[in-house]
Amino acid sequence: MKPVHLVVLWHMHQPQYRDPESGRYVLPWTRLHALKDYWGMVDMLAEFPRFHATFNVVPSLGMQLEEYASGNFNEPWFSLAFKNVEELTREDKAEIIARAFQVNHDRLMSRWPRFVELYEWSRPAGGAQALVTFTPRDWRDLQVLSQLAWMEETWFEKDPVISRLSSKGKEYTEKDKAALREKQLEFMKLVLPAYRSAAQRGQIELSTTPFYHPILPLICDSDIARVANPSTPLPRRAYRRPEDAREQLQRAREYHEKTFGVKPAGLWPSEGSVSDQTLTIATEEGFQWFGTDEGVLGRTLNVGFFRDGNGIPANADRLYKPWRVQLGGKSIAGLFRDHHLSDLIGFVYSRMNAKEAAADLHGRLRHLGENVQSNQPLTVCLFLDGENAWEYYPGNGREFLREFYGRIQGDQDFRALTASEAIAGAGEIPSTTGIFPASWINANFDVWIGHSEDVAAWELLWDARDAYARGVDAKAKGRPDAPTDTGLATARESLLAAEGSDWCWWYGPEHSTANDAEFDALYRKHLTAIYLALGQVAPEELAKPIKRQPEHALQIAPANLLNIKVDGRDTSYFEWLGAGLYSPERRGGSMHGRVYYLHELRYGFEAERFCVRVDAFAEAIAELENPEFRITIGGAEEVTLVVNLERGHVQGFAVEKSRVCLLNPKLVADAAYDRILEVAINRDQIELKGQTKLRLGVALWHGGLPVDVLPAEGFLDVQLGEEHFGWHPE
Repeated sequence: MKPVHLVVLWHMHQPQYRDPESGRYVLPWTRLHALKDYWGMVDMLAEFPRFHATFNVVPSLGMQLEEYASGNFNEPWFSLAFKNVEELTREDKAEIIARAFQVNHDRLMSRWPRFVELYEWSRPAGGAQALVTFTPRDWRDLQVLSQLAWMEETWFEKDPVISRLSSKGKEYTEKDKAALREKQLEFMKLVLPAYRSAAQRGQIELSTTPFYHPILPLICDSDIARVANPSTPLPRRAYRRPEDAREQLQRAREYHEKTFGVKPAGLWPSEGSVSDQTLTIATEEGFQWFGTDEGVLGRTLNVGFFRDGNGIPANADRLYKPWRVQLGGKSIAGLFRDHHLSDLIGFVYSRMNAKEAAADLHGRLRHLGENVQSNQPLTVCLFLDGENAWEYYPGNGREFLREFYGRIQGDQDFRALTASEAIAGAGEIPSTTGIFPASWINANFDVWIGHSEDVAAWELLWDARDAYARGVDAKAKGRPDAPTDTGLATARESLLAAEGSDWCWWYGPEHSTANDAEFDALYRKHLTAIYLALGQVAPEELAKPIKRQPEHALQIAPANLLNIKVDGRDTSYFEWLGAGLYSPERRGGSMHGRVYYLHELRYGFEAERFCVRVDAFAEAIAELENPEFRITIGGAEEVTLVVNLERGHVQGFAVEKSRVCLLNPKLVADAAYDRILEVAINRDQIELKGQTKLRLGVALWHGGLPVDVLPAEGFLDVQLGEEHFGWHPE
C-alpha cells in the first residue's frame, strides 16, 4: 500500500452579522456555533496527538468571536433568551417563537421531549395561539431549551451545570436560566485561546481567508465569470477592484498575526475561488499555499476525475498530490480536495451509525492507497465547513470524528498532516502554468453572479463603490464637500463588508433560509452605511428588497382516494390526480458540493393500499449504478420498502418490518420503476392502532450509502381520517 498523507482542513466561517448602524448582531449564528462547534472541534484533537489538521479561521468570524468573548456585545436574541419571563412583552414572545425552533429537529430538538412538545403546541395559527396559551413555565422552558440545544457535546458530559440542566429537561427556574447565561459567557472566552494553544503545540496549522470572505476573482474582475460559464449573466458594468482584493488579503494577514502571533502561510480563498490575478496578488502578499476543489484542478489540467465503481478517480495520480502554480516569476503551491470523500462527510455519513461511517471512510482511503499508482505518497485532501454538518449527526458528530481520528492515528500507513507539512513531505511537486478561474462549487461562480438577483446586488455594489471613489477623490482635491477622514474610514469598512460572498449566497434560487429577509436587509444596510458615512443620501433602491420571498417545498394534502396501476409510468393524467404532493424547490445539479437526485413525491390512499410515487431527476439518477430506494412508512411501527434498481428497472424489492425482511414481499406490496418509481403496500402491513397520522420518508442509497432524501429533514406527516382522504384511525 502507498503511504497516504491525509490533509483535513476545517473551514470556520460566519459573515459579519453586526448591523453597521446599530452595532447589534442581527443573527445569532456566530455565538451559537461558537458554543456548539468552534471550541469542541479543536479541543477534541488533543485526544489524538498524532492527528494533525488545518483549521481555517476567517478574520470576520474571529473578530466577532473576540467581541463575544469580551462579554460586551449587543445581540437581541441572547438578551431575549435570558430575559425574565415576567418581563416578556407580546413582541418578545413572538420573537421567541420565531427564533427558538430554528434548530435541527431530528438531532438537536428531539433530545428533550419537552422541547418537541413546545414545538407542537406552538404550531397552530403560525404561533399566534402560543402567544395566548403558553404559561410562564412554558416560556421559561422554551428559553432554556433553545439555548441548551446549541451546547458542545463535551459539556453535556463533563460540565456539572450543563449536565444538570440537560438532565432536568423541564420546569426550569430563573436561577437555572441565569446559570446557563453565565456558562455561555464563560464558554465563549475559550474559543480563540484553544486555537492558539493547538497551533503552538504544533498539532494544527491555522490558515486564513480574505478578511470579509469576498469572492476575490469577481472583485478583481466580475467578467471573469464568463470563462467558467459563458452564459452567466453579468452586471452591465464590470466590477474591477483588484486593489480591494489586495486589501482584503492584507487585512487578513495582519489580523491573523495579531490574533495568533504568526503570519499565515496558507490561504483558503473564499469558497475555494481562484484565478491567476488573485493568486498573483496572494503570492505578492507572502502566501505560500492555497486550497481549492478537484474541479478547479480538473479544468486547469483539462482532465476529469470520474470515479469507478470502487471509488477510484480517473487520473488519480494527478489529483492526489500538490501542484505548484507558476505565475510569471512567482509560484504558489496548491492543494486540491477530494470532492467525493469530502461530500460524504458533509452530506452522507450523518445518516449512518458513527462507527460504520468512520470505518467506511477509513476503508475508502485505504482503498486509494492500495490501488492508486504513484511514485510518492498520496496526498489526499478532505476540505469542508467545520460547523454546518454536525447538527445533522447524532451527538453533534463527535463519535464519528473520534472513531475516524482514532482509526487514522492507529494506522501505520497513514500520516494526518497539516497543509504545510503535507506540501513539505510530498516529494517532487509538478507545476502548471496558471489556474482555471472557478470556485469549489461546480467549478464556476454561478452561485454569486448567476442569477438576476445576484446581478442586482452587484449593480448596487458598483454604485456604492463608485460613490466611495468619488469621495476619496474629493478629499484628495480638498473640495469643501469632501467627506471627513473618519467618514471615509467608516465607508471603507462597510464597503469591504459588502464585498463579502455571503450576501449573494442567499440571492438566486440555490439557497434559502428562514433568515433570507434579514440577510437581504443587512447587505443593503452595509451599502447604505457607505453613503451615510460619505455624507450622501442613499439611493432609493436600497430600501427595496433584492431577494424574492423564498419558495420552500410545495405541500398539498391528498384530495381524493387513488386507483393506481403500479407500472412505473405516468399511465394517465388522472392516475395520481388528487394525491398528496411534496415538491421542494430543487435543481437536478450540484448545489454547495452536493447533487440532488430526488425531485418530488406523491402519495395517497386506496381502500386497501397506501401508494407512493417518487419522481427523480432523470439525468442525475442515470449516473448511479444500481441505486436503491427506501420508502419508510411509520405508523405504530415502521415499515420500509427497499427497491433495488438494475439498469433502470426494478431488480427486486423487500419489505422490512422492525428491520426484519418479510419472506414473500410480493404478497403484501408492489413496486415498479420506468420513468418514475411507484410502490404500494397493503393496509394490513401498517400498524394504525392509536395513530392519527402516518410518517412518510424516501431515501435514495448508492454504494451502501444514503445520497438523497425527501423530505430533506425528517418525515412528512400524512393525516389519517376520511376528512383527509385517508384510512380511519384504529
